[in-house]
Amino acid sequence: MPGTDAHRLRYVALGDSQTEGLGDGDDTVGLRGWADRLAEHLALHHPGMLYANLAVRGRLARHVHSEQLAPALALRPDLATVVAGVNDLLRPRFDADEVAGHLEAMFAALTARGTRVATVTFPDVARITPLARPLSPRVAALNDRIRQAALRHGVAVAETSHHPVVTDPRLWSTDRLHAGPLGHERIAAAVAHALDLPGSNDSWTHPLPPSTTPLPTRWRAVPAELRWAATFLGPWLGRRLRGRSSGDGRTAKRPNLLPV
Repeated sequence: MPGTDAHRLRYVALGDSQTEGLGDGDDTVGLRGWADRLAEHLALHHPGMLYANLAVRGRLARHVHSEQLAPALALRPDLATVVAGVNDLLRPRFDADEVAGHLEAMFAALTARGTRVATVTFPDVARITPLARPLSPRVAALNDRIRQAALRHGVAVAETSHHPVVTDPRLWSTDRLHAGPLGHERIAAAVAHALDLPGSNDSWTHPLPPSTTPLPTRWRAVPAELRWAATFLGPWLGRRLRGRSSGDGRTAKRPNLLPV
């Protein structure tokens, strides 16, 4: 990737709430997120690099494709990350081929311009939230198609799907839908490793130190699951039924290339 004084490295992130940074900070103090953390890692080795984040929460893969690809191409990135599909997984009607088709179209368009592209696979949500067990086949199907599309276009894949640490509750925010600060840190490290960036390694796959907090017994876990469903899953489903999204009226937090 270019990084000389004559050409400052350009990194553009496309995606939904995870790439926007939900779970790592908030709308009052500001969101950080794994893409910001990856940009900070890149800046250590590419002084003066420029970074834009076009991600918007609630976006489906087709929205990322239709709303973010053209602006991303206009920014002429050297590196782009494309991560989307989780919002699609949660919808009643899910078509893995359709979702992967939007991702592959973005892979193709960006790599055709000479952009280095990276993406991720997704963990089995049932290992994070037992109530989401019916979604496991969807996650597996989408991950398989992401791998195939990435292979066809030379896209780097951070395989966050199968390492046990990715479902450690300490990596997730209380809503269990978004990574927490430690989770965003691990995702950034995973993408850096997939890109073979200087200073990256596989330490992101290592388990966390043993927890000092005992795991809940089964009779305590059931009420906790019900509270989670009422607090987070219920409102999410309510928005879907009303045709609403958490991203309604929102725009990208960093639409222009700016120094890190």
